Amino acid sequence: MPRFLDHLEEWLIAFLIGAATLIIFVAVLHRYAAGMAIPVVQDWLLSLHFSWAQELCIYMFIWMAKFGAAYGVRTGIHVGVDVLINQLPDGPRRAYVLFGLLAGATFTAIVGTLGANYVWAIGHTDQISADLELPLWLVYLCIPFGSFLMCFRFLQVAWIFFRTGALPKHDVAHVEGIDGATAVFAVPGLHPAETKAARP
Repeated sequence: MPRFLDHLEEWLIAFLIGAATLIIFVAVLHRYAAGMAIPVVQDWLLSLHFSWAQELCIYMFIWMAKFGAAYGVRTGIHVGVDVLINQLPDGPRRAYVLFGLLAGATFTAIVGTLGANYVWAIGHTDQISADLELPLWLVYLCIPFGSFLMCFRFLQVAWIFFRTGALPKHDVAHVEGIDGATAVFAVPGLHPAETKAARP
């Protein structure tokens, strides 16, 4: 279960962006192909309706943004102004960082609870989306799901920081699955002998 949770956001984001890209590609291809004056094929293509594709992709990107926010907390890619906090002595710095993480957890828990209440309320109505005609409570379900997942990530990061003093840090140059030595050899224009000589 923990392994599943460790990669939950990545799998959801990858699925949503892949599916949205495929849907947009098919919809655009259909639009241009339907304009070709091929007697039987054109009639068949015009009988297919992809008016729902744009709405579905919008909803998928909204869901992706909610889960992407949780991913950002877990991996440390959210923007944070910590110049002054990092200048503090260790004790006050730890207190400020923990306060910030717990404040984030509290805020996202409140948003998740309010979102769940909204989903519950809208679930007792007949409101549907314009093109897909989906019940709107399904669309808005991303608010409690994404917010509670983000709250969980804040608490997870706070617990790890409390125990070890370590915060997640995003390294833009890091490629998962490639260690430092391999990454050095992956630099274009460097001969392996030169990289070995330059390695500390």
